[in-house]
Amino acid sequence: MEDVLIVYKEKPELNDPILIEGLPGVGNVGKLAAEHLVDQLKGMKFVDIYSKYFPPQVLVDDSGIVKLVNNEMYYVKRDGVKRDLVVLIGDYQGLTPDGQYELADRILRMAKELGVEMTFTLGGYGLGKLIEQPRVLGAVTDEDLIPDMKDLGVTFSKGEPGSGIVGASGLLLGLGKVYGMRSVCLMGETSGYFVDPKAAQAVLEVLSKVLDVRLDFSDLEEKAEQIDQLTSKLKETEPQQEPRKEDLGYIG
Repeated sequence: MEDVLIVYKEKPELNDPILIEGLPGVGNVGKLAAEHLVDQLKGMKFVDIYSKYFPPQVLVDDSGIVKLVNNEMYYVKRDGVKRDLVVLIGDYQGLTPDGQYELADRILRMAKELGVEMTFTLGGYGLGKLIEQPRVLGAVTDEDLIPDMKDLGVTFSKGEPGSGIVGASGLLLGLGKVYGMRSVCLMGETSGYFVDPKAAQAVLEVLSKVLDVRLDFSDLEEKAEQIDQLTSKLKETEPQQEPRKEDLGYIG
């Protein structure tokens, strides 16, 4: 098997597409957001990505059918006025630094072939404490992208994220800039303790304005209510102290 195996179901013709990445990470914020976007916009899968850099396992569904862990790319065709979308989701990120770089490089090369020149990566910004109203922090490849993001409520705060952006959400920006692609990372604040649909919704509320799409957030809101119920006791017993500086900025 190759280090990275790309299996196309089709090669769509797309109109000036935007790449959106949402892989597992802190609070699974990016994964939840991207999967919700695919579901709401009825994305069509066109690529399976398999790799030696993923864990050596299969997933088993309720009927006993197995699936080799992978990443997937979906496309969303829109009317001629709006740009089409390519959404990257998956079961895992690469397990090693080499794997992270190789996978990011292959994804960007595929994106370039599809005509992608703009990328949004989605992730969580772990604070190590429970968050009532998560902010969305931003990072960009080009300074002229900042004003529009600020107008949409994205926060650009000195020292945040303090330790940089780890994993696919960061590498796709960094390597994309090398390849001449403009990129934005949207990071929803999250405790990092649990899967965080509230932070995912905060990220999607910004992204939906960028993309000019309407999304129904009822599923995410229901999941957020369930998480709130599970964490209510934790909120009552949580020590009232600021997180350590080294705990801040954990992105994924």
